[in-house]
Amino acid sequence: MNAEQFQHQTNVSRETLDSYQIWYDLLSRWNKKINLVAPATLHDFWLRHALDCWQVVGLLPAHTKTIIDMGAGAGFPGLAMAIGLKAVPGANIMLVESNGKKCNFLRTVIRELALPATAVQERVENLPPAPYDIITARAFAPLPKLLGYSLPFWGAQTTALFPKGAHWQDELTAAQNTYDFTLTTTNSQTADNAKILTITNLTVRENGQ
Repeated sequence: MNAEQFQHQTNVSRETLDSYQIWYDLLSRWNKKINLVAPATLHDFWLRHALDCWQVVGLLPAHTKTIIDMGAGAGFPGLAMAIGLKAVPGANIMLVESNGKKCNFLRTVIRELALPATAVQERVENLPPAPYDIITARAFAPLPKLLGYSLPFWGAQTTALFPKGAHWQDELTAAQNTYDFTLTTTNSQTADNAKILTITNLTVRENGQ
């Protein structure tokens, strides 16, 4: 998949496509110095990263303004969400990343694209509690740990969006030993057997460990 095919499949605006292209160009340059993504996946950016993140952006509820991306890495999917909400008044995306060099990359993309986002160098478990509209993470931790990390950021209207690979059902079974929640799954457009998990109404089970 190339940029034109990505735009054809997603119908994103030219401005959004340009933002993704700048993100890709910066990623390509920075990845030569620090390990942001596996080098073998860079040539497949438009499918493996751009489309994979765009499909998560498409699941954002209409009221979304505040987002926390846990373990943001190279910005997947947090930067994509920031691009998608760039024109939304009051939008605020927090990208949490403990690695300083990765944080510097995120700040560079945010500055270059004038995104409504902030990169915070910290471990997610050390952040002060605060509710967010959306909690997200990609390739950060198994679902049980993700839900544990999510609890301090959960409010009455919070939704979690977690892309998961082929073993998502095993992670789900493990998570249900400790947590109760409402789950909707969406088939991934980029990988067979992968899903995007949409989670609401998260609580700790009375008999949870």
